[in-house]
Amino acid sequence: MQNNLDDMGIKTKLTVLNFLQFFVFGAWLLSFGKYMAVTLGFTGGQIGATFMTLGIASLFMPGIMGIIADRWMSPNKLFALSHILGGVLLFFLGQQTEYSNLYLFTLLYLMLYMPTIGLDNSVSYCILERYKFDIVKTFPPIRVFGTIGFIIATWITDYFGWGLNAGQFYFAGSVSVILGLYTFVLPDCPVNKSAAKKTLVQALGLDAFVLFKDVKMAVFFIFSVLLGASLQITNMWGEAFLHDFGKVAAFEDSIIVKYNGFVMSISQISETLFILTIPFFLKRFGIKKVMLMSMFAWFLRFGLFGVGSPVGLGAAALILSMIVYGMAFDFFNISGSLFVEEETEPNIRASAQGLFIIMTNGIGAMIGAYGSGYIIDLNTHEGGKDWPHIWFIFAAYSLVVAILFAVLFKYKHQAGKTLEIKH
Repeated sequence: MQNNLDDMGIKTKLTVLNFLQFFVFGAWLLSFGKYMAVTLGFTGGQIGATFMTLGIASLFMPGIMGIIADRWMSPNKLFALSHILGGVLLFFLGQQTEYSNLYLFTLLYLMLYMPTIGLDNSVSYCILERYKFDIVKTFPPIRVFGTIGFIIATWITDYFGWGLNAGQFYFAGSVSVILGLYTFVLPDCPVNKSAAKKTLVQALGLDAFVLFKDVKMAVFFIFSVLLGASLQITNMWGEAFLHDFGKVAAFEDSIIVKYNGFVMSISQISETLFILTIPFFLKRFGIKKVMLMSMFAWFLRFGLFGVGSPVGLGAAALILSMIVYGMAFDFFNISGSLFVEEETEPNIRASAQGLFIIMTNGIGAMIGAYGSGYIIDLNTHEGGKDWPHIWFIFAAYSLVVAILFAVLFKYKHQAGKTLEIKH
C-alpha cells in the first residue's frame, strides 16, 4: 500500500509540473497577437517579427541549455532557474509599449522558456526511470495535463479580460516563478556524465544533417519547414481576427467575439483528442497519407476561417475550423516525429529529433511569422484588415504544399504495418 501511495505521489508531482509548464505558455500566447494589434497598434510586420523570436529561440537555445544540463547543472535546477528568471522577464515585458523594447524582452523570455519544454521531458523521464516506472506507458497521461493547463490558462486570461492588457504577462510571470520554486520539491536528477562526452556538434544536433544525403529524408525535412510555417499562424492572429468582428454592430455582442479566447481554445481540446487517433491512422494509411491529411486539414483550417463569421453557418465554419486544428497540428508534429524515429539510426536519433524541431519550430516558424505579418500588412487598408482574403491566401499556400508533397515525397506503406523503431 505504501509503495502505491509513493507511486501516486510521484505521478501527481510530475502531473503538476507538466500542467504548470504549459499553463504559463497558455496564459499569454494566444492573446499576444491581439494585444499587440489592438492595444499597442503594432503593424502586421512588427507582430510577425515579434513572433519570429519563438523560432529564433527554438533554433539554438534548446541545444545550448542541453549542453549546460549535460555538463554543469542538473536539469531540475536549470529548469527552476529558467522559470524564475523567465517570470521576472514577463513582468518587465508587461511594462513595454515601444516595439523595440517589447521585441527584446519577448526574445529574452523565449530564450529561457523554449528550452524548458525539453527540460520538462528530461526531468520527467529521469524521475520516472529512477522510480522504475514504464515511461512509455506512464508519461503520456501525465503530459496530457500540460495541454489541459494551456487550455485553462487561456480561459482564465480571456475571462478576466487580460488578453487586451499587460495582466496576461503578470499572470503568466507569477505562475512561472511559482513553477520554478515548485521544481525544488521534486527528486533531483544528476548531471549526465556520459552525455558530457559528446562533441559540441553532437550536442547541438548538427550531426543529423547527414540525413540530407538521403533524398527521401531531405524532401521530408524541406516540407517540415514549409509546413512548419503554418503551425503558429492561427495562434498569432486568431484572437485578433475574432476580436475584429466586434467592429461590426451585428456581431459585437456575439459569444464568439466576447469570448474569443474560449473559442480559440477549442483547437487545443481537439489537439488532445486527435493524439489518441494517431496509432490507428498510421497503421491504416501510413506516414505519407497521414501527413497529407495534416496538410489538407491546414487548408480547411484557413479556408474555414476565411468563410467564418460569429453567427449562423459562419459560426459553424469557425467551430469546425477549431476542430480540424487537432488533425492539422498532431498529424504533422507527432507523426513526423515518429517517422524520424523510424528512419534514423540509434546513434543520431536524438540529433535527428532536434533537427526536426529546428526545421519546424525554428526555421519554419520564423518564415511563417515574418511571412504572415507581410501578408497582413498587404491586406490592411483604412477600413481595417481584409481577413477573408488573408485566410484564403494561407489556405492556397497549404493546398500547394500538399500537392507538391503528394508528388515529391516517395514512401510506400504496407497496409496494417505500424512504424518500427530501429534498435
